[in-house]
Amino acid sequence: MADTILAPGFGWGWRRPAELRIDVVHRPDDLGRELDDLYRRMQRPGHRLHGLATVPVAPGDYPGLVFRHREADGEHYVYVEDVQLRRLAGYTVFNRLVELDRRADRHLRAPHSKYAPAYQRRGIATAVYRWWLEGGNCLISGARQSAGAHALWQSLARRRELLYVALRDKKLRQQAPEGAASLGDDLNTRMVLLGDGWSAERLVSSAGMLPCEAEALAPA
Repeated sequence: MADTILAPGFGWGWRRPAELRIDVVHRPDDLGRELDDLYRRMQRPGHRLHGLATVPVAPGDYPGLVFRHREADGEHYVYVEDVQLRRLAGYTVFNRLVELDRRADRHLRAPHSKYAPAYQRRGIATAVYRWWLEGGNCLISGARQSAGAHALWQSLARRRELLYVALRDKKLRQQAPEGAASLGDDLNTRMVLLGDGWSAERLVSSAGMLPCEAEALAPA
C-alpha cells in the first residue's frame, strides 16, 4: 500500500504514491564499456563529441570534474569528465518523449542518467538535474525508473513542485487525487518536476494538459 505523502501544488486533498515502477538496472560491465567508448570519442579531434562547451553545474562542488554540454535535435546531453583521472564519470541526457504531442514536447524533457559506480551517490546527477531546472526547464519521468533515479526525484521534490499526470494517446491529463493510491503500477503514470518560473497552472495551459476527469474531482 502506498504511503500518503503530501505533494505541493494540489492542496491537502492530494496524496501521491511513494513508489512508481522501479525496475531499471544497469549492468556495471556494460556501463563501463559504454563510458569508455564515449570518452575515446570525446578525445578524437573532429568527432562531434570533441571539444564540447562546458556548463556551470555546481561550480566548485566537484573539483576535477568538468561538465560538458551538447544539444542535438532538441535533446540535451551533459557529459561529466574526470579530467584528473582522464575518464568519463557518466552522463545525463534530457530526452524528448515520442509519447508526447508537439505542444507538450516544447516544454518537457525526460532525464536519463548513467554514472560509473565510483561516481554514484555523490549527488552528481542531482546537480545536473538541478542545473536544468534552475534554467527554467521542466522534467517528466519515463515509464520506468531505477531505484537511484526515483530517490533523486523524491529528493528534488522536497523543494520543487511535483505533479503526477497520466500520459495516454500523446495527451497529458492531471491525475485525480482519489486515484493516487493506485498509480504505482500504471505505465501511463508520470511525474513532472517544475523548473524555475513555472507553476502548475502555467504548465497546464502551455502544454495543453487535460483536466482531471469530472467524476474523479467530485467530493468523496
